[in-house]
Amino acid sequence: MATAVPALHPRLREYASVHATAGNRACHWVGIPMIVTAVLGLLGRLEIASLGGVTWTAAEVAVAFCIVYYARIDARLAVLMVPAILPFDALGRFLPAAADVALFVVGWIFQLVGHAVYEKKSPAFFENVVHLLIGPLYLLAKAAGRA
Repeated sequence: MATAVPALHPRLREYASVHATAGNRACHWVGIPMIVTAVLGLLGRLEIASLGGVTWTAAEVAVAFCIVYYARIDARLAVLMVPAILPFDALGRFLPAAADVALFVVGWIFQLVGHAVYEKKSPAFFENVVHLLIGPLYLLAKAAGRA
């Protein structure tokens, strides 16, 4: 007996509605990981505190904030996001800052090309800035078969 896919949270449904074409989705599968890697790499360079020999950076704060936000949308996806985001964080911290900046710019070019050339609709975050956080969660939902 097949298990039913849970209903999508309204934010994920909104996001999906402006990512309907294959070309736009392909651009996002490339661009979003690039942006996430770059942002975490750059935030990982901003030290916030050192407690008990562990240095905490803005990247840990950002990831924690996102995981809490994601848990309000879909707890299972939030749990899945923790190990999913680790390779992007590690790569971003490993790369030189200039490479992270380049990844960020190229990632956004992919996003904008996807919307201008394929989707012919404005990016979702033009209507609601929260969609900047929804993109990575939506990709995870698709990969996990939950969208």
